[in-house]
Amino acid sequence: MTKQIEKVEGLNIQLHGIDIAIIVHYAGGKNILTFNPEFVARPADKRPVLTLRQLSDPDYLRKSQIRTNKIPPVLSNLLPEGVLRELTARALQCHVNNEFSILAYLGSNLPGALIAKPIKAGNVPDWALEQRLSTEPQQIDVKHAGTKFSLAGVQMKFSSSLQDGRYHIDQEISEDMWIIKTPSTVYNGVPVNEYTCMKLAEAAGANIPEVRLIELKELDGLPNIKLPDEQYAYGIKRFDRSDEGRIHTEDFAQIFGLYPSDKYQRVNYEQLGSVLYQSSSERLTDIQQMARRLLINILLGNGDAHLKNWMLIYRDGCSPRLSPLYDVVFTPPYIANDSLALNMVKTKAWFDITMKHFEKWAEKVGVPWIAIKPHLLEVMSLARNNWPELLQSLPMNAEHKAALKMHWSQLSDDFKLDVSVHSPLSETDSD
Repeated sequence: MTKQIEKVEGLNIQLHGIDIAIIVHYAGGKNILTFNPEFVARPADKRPVLTLRQLSDPDYLRKSQIRTNKIPPVLSNLLPEGVLRELTARALQCHVNNEFSILAYLGSNLPGALIAKPIKAGNVPDWALEQRLSTEPQQIDVKHAGTKFSLAGVQMKFSSSLQDGRYHIDQEISEDMWIIKTPSTVYNGVPVNEYTCMKLAEAAGANIPEVRLIELKELDGLPNIKLPDEQYAYGIKRFDRSDEGRIHTEDFAQIFGLYPSDKYQRVNYEQLGSVLYQSSSERLTDIQQMARRLLINILLGNGDAHLKNWMLIYRDGCSPRLSPLYDVVFTPPYIANDSLALNMVKTKAWFDITMKHFEKWAEKVGVPWIAIKPHLLEVMSLARNNWPELLQSLPMNAEHKAALKMHWSQLSDDFKLDVSVHSPLSETDSD
């Protein structure tokens, strides 16, 4: 019986210039990711890490991953969500779930160090076509190859190069790379909110990249989008780019093999912490930093610390570390009755959480409490001594500052901040 002919397109996936896999898109909607046999055959110590899953599962690289319409989560999580996804799909005149087309279009400028390059018709190797035996593949050129930036997330985010005092949107013309978030058309004061929260987090011992407020007139090449009458965009220096080139990163949705739609569920902070503690090459330092950030998220009322906002970074190509902190916003002004993004010891209610919850979290992660508690106490000392005065000088909107102070006053006694104090403790008080 003659097999039905099915048109296929292929993308070659490269990591640090090494061919690691091919994803093939079939006209019927199937997307099949197969790892390159030469990459699989490399000795483990000479094989760059695409995902933590290849280190924990010896068979991970030997198995093809098959999805319909969507692409496997390890790649899907590199693509934009929400409004950015819709804008991209509209430009391509394709469905928002046609992830192969979106990957082809954005493939040269993905987060981290992965690149997806179109494969010319006839050049897809047989090993990448072996999983679909019911049809006869007819290779065609990739339809939607392009050179745009992809930044996962639902806000209007753009990548830019800073050169001669100007931020050049969607251009990689210098090593000084920045993510730019423009003001929201739905919520007011988001750039100054995020900048303020990141500076407060830094003051409490969180490891953050450089952040800036950038006047909109300093941006070159901004698409023709309707923006509110606000002065500033928010800028954060890209930690996946360096003078030496791209640095590979992987968010925890990729690590758990979940799609972005599952970023608020199916995993809790104990599971996330456990994976970090078991896998990081500096596991004690990183789990202590995670504990700090968990507490900082509670103190700052950040309801957006979901799976995609925790990330591993492979600075040397193979050793996982916790990435710097990003995407911290005081969310209750925008989302009434907001709470933690994920469960922490069976609760998301930040006003209920006490030091005892953190002790149980540490126990479930498997890290000694004695290694965690001093870091939490230091966060509280730094926040109580510095934040009230620092908040006064930071640019968050006045009504949001008032709401944040109210948030501080409603936390459990372990984590409450005295909002009546606007300066550090005097020497007399601290004795």
